[in-house]
Amino acid sequence: MPALSPTMEEGSIVKWLKKEGEAVAAGDALCEIETDKAVVTMESNEDGIMAKILMEEGSRNVPLGTLIALMVDEGQDWKQVEIPPVEAATPPAAAAAPVAPPVAPSTVPLPKPAMSGPLRLSPAARHILDSHGIDPKLATPTGPRGLITKEDALNLLKTHPVPKATPAMAALSSAPTPAATPPSPGSRPNIPPLSVPGKPGAPGTFTEIPASNVRRVIAQRLTQSKTTIPHAYASVDCDMAAVMHLRKDLAKEQIKVSVNDFIIKAAAVTLKEMPEVNVTWSGDEPRALDSVHISIAVATDKGLITPIIKDAADKGVQEISANAKALAQKARDGKLLPEEYQGGSFSISNLGMFGISGFSAVINPPQACILAVGTSRSELRLREDDQTLYTQQLMTVTLSSDGRLVDDELASRFLDKFRSNLEKPQRMALA
Repeated sequence: MPALSPTMEEGSIVKWLKKEGEAVAAGDALCEIETDKAVVTMESNEDGIMAKILMEEGSRNVPLGTLIALMVDEGQDWKQVEIPPVEAATPPAAAAAPVAPPVAPSTVPLPKPAMSGPLRLSPAARHILDSHGIDPKLATPTGPRGLITKEDALNLLKTHPVPKATPAMAALSSAPTPAATPPSPGSRPNIPPLSVPGKPGAPGTFTEIPASNVRRVIAQRLTQSKTTIPHAYASVDCDMAAVMHLRKDLAKEQIKVSVNDFIIKAAAVTLKEMPEVNVTWSGDEPRALDSVHISIAVATDKGLITPIIKDAADKGVQEISANAKALAQKARDGKLLPEEYQGGSFSISNLGMFGISGFSAVINPPQACILAVGTSRSELRLREDDQTLYTQQLMTVTLSSDGRLVDDELASRFLDKFRSNLEKPQRMALA
């Protein structure tokens, strides 16, 4: 399993593009691998024959360095390829496992543990074995990479007697066994009952949902952002009348651009005019960036991802629009290259198309800011000169800023400059 992104620690095999026995040339696509960011095609570095696929399609959370396939040179008998033992790929344990503390006395002798080394248990299996006081080393794992599954735990309860319960355990096991739980010796706590595969779920049951690599990384980065970055928020209303009129004029020239394209352009121009906001936090100090690369939040089936429009301040709105559409489609297809989603300096998240009037977004570290964009709305206003009513098209944007880099005064000046640029789009639209 190769490292296909700087932050990748494990990957999942999505699809094999070569079959066993098939000839492979240098540069041929071997398989599609889901990294922590996207689905990336792995290419061969040399000629040969695909001899053996060791990790089938659908294999998830494969650690870096794990053997996933074997190739042989052309002319060799690929059917006679020697498969290295699994133990050879696993580094020896640095020290013996610590001795487990003594368990409650039992009148029934337990067999010798069936496995050694680090244990890997599913949450359901851990709960079942802990509830009955059974050593998980007695279970025979059938899950991927030595995982003890719920079925393994239930099979252990069926084949081996349960140790005699202490008074505390007896009180705990007095709760009735849920109807949806497979029958097993003894009983288990009813908090909550487990669902049975292939059967309708009973009230209160739950189903474990495997997290994708992308979803796990999103969870880690959001937690890191909210716990390590001092978020500050500031909002401003922008008059969108000029942008709406300019869009209509451009449409007559067969130039189709969105409101979001103008927002990206306005943010990029403002960052170029205020380079003190175009910074990131690196280690224990700020780092000023030389280029303005705007990250745009795109919703996919696997979660949000932020492809980058590079050098956005130097591009016209029409070019920004074309870039944004192409990157968004690649993001939804899971085909983004690492350089297309890494290295942004400022993020924009727009929920206006969902009717959201305003919201606060979470900063994408190590960036200093993210701009949350709401929908445009019509409001009646009173003219001061003649006291007549008129309709104004307003849009609320909220800047989330890293207080270590962008203080309240700087954030306010940035929003004021951004509003001025957006409300006068003619001077920047096609620059």
